[in-house]
Amino acid sequence: MFTGLIQAICTVKSARLLGKSMLLTVDLGELAHDAKIGDSIAINGVCLTVAETAGTCATFEVSAESLDRSTTGSLRPNAKVNAEAALKLTDRLAGHFVQGHIDGTATVKTVRKQGDFAEISFAAAPELLSQMVLKGSVAVDGISLTIAKMDAGTFTVAVIPQTLAATTLAQAKAGDPVNIETDIIVKTIKKQLENILPQGGAMSVERLRELGF
Repeated sequence: MFTGLIQAICTVKSARLLGKSMLLTVDLGELAHDAKIGDSIAINGVCLTVAETAGTCATFEVSAESLDRSTTGSLRPNAKVNAEAALKLTDRLAGHFVQGHIDGTATVKTVRKQGDFAEISFAAAPELLSQMVLKGSVAVDGISLTIAKMDAGTFTVAVIPQTLAATTLAQAKAGDPVNIETDIIVKTIKKQLENILPQGGAMSVERLRELGF
């Protein structure tokens, strides 16, 4: 479990494809002091497990599922990535509940600078947008953000200067792909409603009675 509050911008040292999987080595810098084999660290929002350490570098084994759902497969040496160590039980939850399980990818559509702030819009698939709500939370490349606007095919976030300074969003430009994890609370409610509400028909008195109303 993570919070979406990025702890460091780190550098990819190597990204080696092994069939349908990948060995990804990242220089964690200061985060390496507490990292040990078996620890979970989110890299651009993808929950990965430390398989090996060497100095300030950690190597992760990335599964085919993670490569299919995220932008991890496109990472190359010297790429900058957002990193966050897993939440401790004693930590303050200052962002939102982020699992590190990517739902899909979106594309930066526009970046509008407003002084030290930025308004960034993303083009996303309908299945991702259906799991978002206005003023709800979303993790973009692991960054906890609040949805400021939603339109047909897009969602927009307002990014404060501190977040721009502490994450890779400062370099975001139109066309960039990003990892998206929608809010687990919204997903859970949506799934439950889909299970109980009729598909393609009206709710009946009999069905309401079955549900305990």
